Amino acid sequence: MTTPHVTVGVDGSLIAVRALDQAADEAALRGTALEIVYAVHDIDEAGPILASSALRARARHPGLMVTTSAAQGSPVQALLRHGQDAALIVVGTRGLGGVAGRLFGSVSLRLAARSHTPLLVVRGDHQPARRGGVLVLGLESEADTDAAAYAFAEAERRGSGLRILRAWTYRHLTPEQPDPLPTHRLQDDLVRQARTEQAVPRFAVAGLREQHPGVGVETRAVRSSPAYALLEATRDADVVVIGAHRHPNRLGPQLGPVTHALLHRSHCPVLVVPTGQTTAITR
Repeated sequence: MTTPHVTVGVDGSLIAVRALDQAADEAALRGTALEIVYAVHDIDEAGPILASSALRARARHPGLMVTTSAAQGSPVQALLRHGQDAALIVVGTRGLGGVAGRLFGSVSLRLAARSHTPLLVVRGDHQPARRGGVLVLGLESEADTDAAAYAFAEAERRGSGLRILRAWTYRHLTPEQPDPLPTHRLQDDLVRQARTEQAVPRFAVAGLREQHPGVGVETRAVRSSPAYALLEATRDADVVVIGAHRHPNRLGPQLGPVTHALLHRSHCPVLVVPTGQTTAITR
């Protein structure tokens, strides 16, 4: 499918229905078509699920252009193939564990590690994002330019506020003979680092704030582990956006620990943006 579209994976499970609803909302929000993909061992099994999914999407958004595709084999390969030219890929997950139904095992993790298209992972117990809510951006460094640009565009599209969160820990090189108690020098160093970290998110998105003047932005730098800080921030967020920091591995690219933790334990949908994929985030 070469027209602008959102691709969603379904499998007949309740969690996949939640992902389908979110994907239909995303397609309507973007003014694109919706492509529904079902990966099965036997193509003949796909008809009823695809037909009911298309009916549900059209009923949710009358006038939405909906197409269906049955794919034989792996859900990951099917979604990577059908979603390579998409604006967004959407899948559902239980959270706190694996992906439900035929989207088995670590489908969301494998997609996030390999996709060149932004990926939205929807929790089965989370309601679709509301207009005017809060979108959270996890900012690791100034290198997260693609994720930041995507987050600003999403906040503008959704009419949401944008909360930019950077978590940091104290970097202190232990002296050869450390004192038993913190010294004034250590305290001063900690204060200086805190001020520096507070400035990082402000400077990192200064240009984007000028490009998106209508987006309300709040920046926070907290002294905490990134995974814990972001997981806590998802409690009252509608969507959390994070860059896909991938690491080479003999079994293929692997995600960093923060993205991994969010995909398993986030309280809201997770939008994973491929790093270095500027063309993908502008669609």
